[in-house]
Amino acid sequence: MNAEDATGGQVNLSWRTSSYSTGSGGECVEVALTAVSVHVRDSKCAAQGGPVLKVGSTAWAALLKTM
Repeated sequence: MNAEDATGGQVNLSWRTSSYSTGSGGECVEVALTAVSVHVRDSKCAAQGGPVLKVGSTAWAALLKTM
């Protein structure tokens, strides 16, 4: 998947499994970071081009503080 960086240019996303995922098949969340946003997807749906949630970096940091 491609995304736009802060200057509007295209970048390829590098996905990694979230440290909150257990790896036992039930909670498979993947995240990809850019300079201005965090992209989140369900790894089980990724192969089918499933939906991706894009969250701003500030909002993502606030979310992590609540955990």
